[in-house]
Amino acid sequence: MSIFDKLKPKKEEPQSEEPNLDGWKAIENAFAVVYPGQDDRKHYGTLIPWRLGGNDPLDGISVYDGGDCWHFVTFGLSELYEKETDDAEYSGYGMEFTLRLKKGCYDAEDEENEIRCIAGIFQKIAKITFNSGELFQANEYLYTGQKTGMDVNQRSKITGFIMIADTKVEGIDTPNGRVDFVEFIGVTDDELVRLKNKELTVNELYRKLGSDITDYNRESVFS
Repeated sequence: MSIFDKLKPKKEEPQSEEPNLDGWKAIENAFAVVYPGQDDRKHYGTLIPWRLGGNDPLDGISVYDGGDCWHFVTFGLSELYEKETDDAEYSGYGMEFTLRLKKGCYDAEDEENEIRCIAGIFQKIAKITFNSGELFQANEYLYTGQKTGMDVNQRSKITGFIMIADTKVEGIDTPNGRVDFVEFIGVTDDELVRLKNKELTVNELYRKLGSDITDYNRESVFS
């Protein structure tokens, strides 16, 4: 076949049915209630889906403008398309991750990289769930053991997370089952060690923080 053959108009083939996006749309609709009109929000999709051999388990991550923060939500831990599991109560793993990152807690020129960094972190955490089935739920913490900050320049004291139920968007019942939004809050190594040593609970630390917004500039509440 020559290049000219490739450029010839092709016979129209029957259009395949549109994919079922009920699960995906349910998440978007839930966030649209809190952030109406943000159709042009930032979205980071996956080029090669996990089910087709890709490295990233999440199909995408959207980032909404929350005024003083960026509000992230994942797409892929729940069933976004057709119902595939036998569990009628929950959609997929029954959760999606969220996080609210304070604006301006990083160098202005690094903003896009910082947003992409959070998206990358969520892909890594989701991979744990996909590979081992481990769930990340409210009132738990994720201790990484790292001492350097999770920000791009690794200057922050934020090294891990506690998890709560998202404070802005409630869990939803979708055509594929229940989906809860598990909000990650960045915490310091000092705070995580105290959680690990059972010196306090996640709920107690959350109350001490006084905010669910991740702020790279803050010190430990015990400093």
